[in-house]
Amino acid sequence: MAEIIPLHRDHSRLFHQNRYVYPVVSRRSGGISVGINLNPDKVCNFDCIYCQVDRRSEAETTFVGTEHLLAELDEVIELVTSGRLWDDEKFGATPQAFRRFNDIAFSGDGEPTTFRNFDLIVNEVAQRKMSAGLDQVKMVLITNASMFHRPACQRGLAVLMAHQGEIWAKLDAGTEEYYHLIERTRIPFARILENILDVSLRWPVVIQALFMNVAGVPPTEAEISAWLGRLKGILAAGGQISLVQVYTVARPPAEAIVTPLSDAEVDHIVKRVQQETSLTAQGYYGSRASS
Repeated sequence: MAEIIPLHRDHSRLFHQNRYVYPVVSRRSGGISVGINLNPDKVCNFDCIYCQVDRRSEAETTFVGTEHLLAELDEVIELVTSGRLWDDEKFGATPQAFRRFNDIAFSGDGEPTTFRNFDLIVNEVAQRKMSAGLDQVKMVLITNASMFHRPACQRGLAVLMAHQGEIWAKLDAGTEEYYHLIERTRIPFARILENILDVSLRWPVVIQALFMNVAGVPPTEAEISAWLGRLKGILAAGGQISLVQVYTVARPPAEAIVTPLSDAEVDHIVKRVQQETSLTAQGYYGSRASS
């Protein structure tokens, strides 16, 4: 399946002339994910050292035109459902196993839940999905969990989860020190942990954890143990975790000091999750096509 490598490593937010909506072959969803970029201004409340977004270049768009976004969404949904997407030069080499419409994902060039009208846009997208008869297509939120406490975000999450939703919450660290090294944000680590717990008490969450070498040094066993302790703490408090995604960098990161872990290192962390928490965990790799 070597032909999938250029596709899963290319998650460009640009698709033809579109500003907000873009299809990608997703290694974690195993199919086509239609991304919605609510942050074309590239503003994010995290500044992760591994982020693939080039924040040094000027953003082409500084606001979201809702009607324009929804028109793009309708067009891309039609491309995928009709099969015309496979006629596109970029997607023509997509293996048959990946030619399935898995989800519509709120992701993009920043934290999607910072979007002021997050609840309204989630509702509009849900209505489009229903109108297209896409009952089995998921709605996925890929998030750093920093805004879950805000009322607009809580309303948006309720709509999302009522429409085949999944919440993929970032948790890349076990200690405060490592959290600030990786995420480079003023948001307290305690806020992230509290938000993930609060949401997981209502709905199952997918934990997404990206581990890497920083200046040639992987996360220590003590850091991994602390991270596992956070997962155990969520479970002990009654939180629900449906899956733990353990992955590493697969595309060029923001900082040159960031490099991917080896497959064996990813597998080691996955094994620790399975053995020490009994949670379902999956590894995604930086070097091999099956990732």
